[in-house]
Amino acid sequence: MIKEFEFYHGVVFSKLIHESKNIVSVKKFSTDTNASYILNENIGLFIKHSAKRMSPWRFSFLKEHQDEIQGMKIKLPKVFLLLVCGDDGIVTLEFEEVKKILDDSHDPVEWISVTRVKNTEYTIKGSDGTLGYKISRKDLFRKLLQS
Repeated sequence: MIKEFEFYHGVVFSKLIHESKNIVSVKKFSTDTNASYILNENIGLFIKHSAKRMSPWRFSFLKEHQDEIQGMKIKLPKVFLLLVCGDDGIVTLEFEEVKKILDDSHDPVEWISVTRVKNTEYTIKGSDGTLGYKISRKDLFRKLLQS
């Protein structure tokens, strides 16, 4: 049986492969979760998804998730959080952007909320703050493939 997360993670990798002009390598980051990967040997990816069809999309982060993202940052020069918002698009946040909305104090459960009105960019809020600017749907390629 194909698991739900496999569909949503698959869309990330499919888009990366089809948009890249170079070879893309992906391997699992050494943890027990199914959310962490290493892209091209030096870029950490942590993927969360929401199967909800329309905005707003809400993503829960357990303390373990944030600890894992922090652990990736210690081992890898670049780390990104990818939020797959149903079939609408993928929000790509650099580690430093994540820290603006989920700070270094990891509570047992925190959240990120993503909203988008038709034909606009994504607005991002988290337990610990709001990102002061919007995120484009095209950031996946701009941020990751140019890293």
